[in-house]
Amino acid sequence: MDLLNTLVEKGLRRELPSREEALAVLTTSDDDLLEVVAAAGKVRRQWFGRRVKLNYLVNLKSGLCPEDCSYCSQRLGSEAGILKYTWLKPDEASKAAAAGVAGGAKRVCLVASGRGPTDRDVDRVSKTIGAIKEQNADVEVCACLGLLSDGQAERLKAAGADAYNHNLNTSESTYGDITTTHTYADRVETVRHAQGAGLSACSGLIAGMGESDADLVDVVFALRALDPDSVPVNFLIPVEGTPLAGEWNLTPQRALRILAMVRFVCPDVEVRLAGGREVHLRTMQPLALHLVNSIFLGDYLTTEGQEGKADLDMIADAGFEVEGAGTTTLPEHRGGGGCASACAPSDSAASVSASSAGAEAASARTDLVTVRRRGAGTDLAPNA
Repeated sequence: MDLLNTLVEKGLRRELPSREEALAVLTTSDDDLLEVVAAAGKVRRQWFGRRVKLNYLVNLKSGLCPEDCSYCSQRLGSEAGILKYTWLKPDEASKAAAAGVAGGAKRVCLVASGRGPTDRDVDRVSKTIGAIKEQNADVEVCACLGLLSDGQAERLKAAGADAYNHNLNTSESTYGDITTTHTYADRVETVRHAQGAGLSACSGLIAGMGESDADLVDVVFALRALDPDSVPVNFLIPVEGTPLAGEWNLTPQRALRILAMVRFVCPDVEVRLAGGREVHLRTMQPLALHLVNSIFLGDYLTTEGQEGKADLDMIADAGFEVEGAGTTTLPEHRGGGGCASACAPSDSAASVSASSAGAEAASARTDLVTVRRRGAGTDLAPNA
């Protein structure tokens, strides 16, 4: 297929595909799916070999959020029956993080619900980072605390944080449809705060919220321009009690096409398979390892994930290997920073209209959505 040959060549050169090419990946047929995966797999292996980085989430504060993000079970007015608790103490968070590290995680992601941290919250998280680093000096720590104010990123960096996560989630043109309490521009500004402080930026998207193909391409191109080191790809987990509980728009095949498109647009970036993989990819998760080079181990913030041992077995059975703590994730040319000059756009063509993501609506698998009742905030052992 000429399209795939072109995309592979561009990916190996770190050259941005055109919007039309990115859109075309999303509209390939199921008959061509293995060819699409194989092509994107060549790009993935060029920059990351067969390594898979493991990341582990620790939910420092669950629920009680004043923001109205429609996809989130912790949102203002959520009727989801999730765990609700205030800040974990540093030793509690460190204990939870240690379980993930013992399971093979190279990075621990510290997440707290809310609009953004107060200065007191930054102090609290700084102590937590210190406690984690004291136990596991080599572990990477990524903070995800919402919108940052001036100086807060610098304080997190000084405390030992390695990275900061703040996702764009969807295209700028549709952002107001999912959230009204803050703006898309607020999110971009926070990612830039993190980069300006010398933190490794992590920013991604959520697919399956009813967006069009053009919306998906728009947000991935925006991420490429913003140039984070890590791009998490989440698939909406339609939790009962949230406004998007009825959005079941994804098939395993569509999820794989989305991941392939992200890899072609962001060839040398850590592409992370994040929330919702078990719900939407299901038994086709191993194919996704040919597209991504990073996954979350165990549970998510408010829902349960695949058992940690099953994750490790899946990686081994698919012929991949867990990335060790002594291995640098990003290719040498990125140097932990950006590739803006080397990754200049090759085509500035306008976005092309495409069919809605809902055109391939899958059967709702509500049985696969399980609210987290173990790990942080409970007395039960975590899943790692």
